[in-house]
Amino acid sequence: MASIDMHSQHSTLRERIVEHVFVGEALRTLWRRGITDVEILRSEFDAHGYDLVMGRGTVVRHIQFKTGIRSKPAPVSVARALAEKPSGCVIWICVTLNLDLGPFWWFGGLPGEGLPDLSGFASPKRIGRREDGDRPLRVNHSKVPTKHFRRIETMDAMLETLFGPLPSGPAPVVDETIETLA
Repeated sequence: MASIDMHSQHSTLRERIVEHVFVGEALRTLWRRGITDVEILRSEFDAHGYDLVMGRGTVVRHIQFKTGIRSKPAPVSVARALAEKPSGCVIWICVTLNLDLGPFWWFGGLPGEGLPDLSGFASPKRIGRREDGDRPLRVNHSKVPTKHFRRIETMDAMLETLFGPLPSGPAPVVDETIETLA
């Protein structure tokens, strides 16, 4: 079992693993519903407030991921540039010490709608300090309180939140193997 220390010492690795697992689970869930018209685009760097772009049909979501080992998110620093994207959103993914995902916490609009207005939220302070010990404000970010996030229990519900109602898909096939498909 992983320790809490691993999570802090290897936080960047943990975030990458969680993002990959989220994408894999999302694609598998859609596949099981017979949905294959999904696009996934990764951001090379976080200059515009998002980590990943997922698209299906006319809905394109710019997603900022946050992760944590807790039952609900702490206040989240959201880049104001994310609000400039057509359907920007924030997904806080709760993880266990072994990186099992869920539940999820959602901050965003309906499919095709923008991020809720960020202008009423204060700017958070930077994590790092200057030489004089001061922590300046992150003027291009807003600190969104936990109460503005909505809990989402399952990947199915998360995908419907992202893209709207989805078809139920074909009935599952039981005991099918690769050999029987050939």
